[in-house]
Amino acid sequence: MRVTIIGGHGKIALLLAPMLVEAGHEVTSVIRNPDHVADVEATGATALVASVEDADTGAMTDLLSGQDAVVWSAGAGGGDPERTFAVDRDAAIRSMDAAQAAGARRYVMVSFSGADPDFLVPDDNPFRPYQDAKIAADEHLRASELDWTVLGPGTLTLEPGRGAVNPQAGFNDGDTTARELVAQVALAVLEDPRAHGKTLVFGDGDVPIDDWLASL
Repeated sequence: MRVTIIGGHGKIALLLAPMLVEAGHEVTSVIRNPDHVADVEATGATALVASVEDADTGAMTDLLSGQDAVVWSAGAGGGDPERTFAVDRDAAIRSMDAAQAAGARRYVMVSFSGADPDFLVPDDNPFRPYQDAKIAADEHLRASELDWTVLGPGTLTLEPGRGAVNPQAGFNDGDTTARELVAQVALAVLEDPRAHGKTLVFGDGDVPIDDWLASL
């Protein structure tokens, strides 16, 4: 498959790209900062410098032309609510519309376990803009005609991924997740129709990823 990772210099993306390349996929990693080209291309991916925050839907459609799949792994990084909404909600939504227009039907969203209206933190919590942005983006994806999967890991760590999940995890309940495991799950679901139309909340655990997907 021809796969575009949006947010290609993030920790998860830098772990995922070489996994995809090794599996035989053709990978393009979209990054904002040209200084990160060497880091991205060391993974075997092709670096594409573009600001998805600034690109309109038409520009994103051109960017995704000829691609089969999109993995959204970008984020504003918190701190500034306005930029959080601009990237984590608005740019993400434009990328979904662009993927549909470009014919890149497979779309994997790296979200988080708390992107659920049932788990809203108080309005004055500084985490709330991120939560609202991710909820809105995920809901737009679910309403699209794309073959989508939403990944919902919890608190991310730099521990090694063991290729096994806790499928019973919930928000702040068994959802601590190695970034490498998120990449392993993204790789596994990309070509697996069992994951289409699914929101997968998980954490580090003992159930092998394939066994988990077989149970869906």
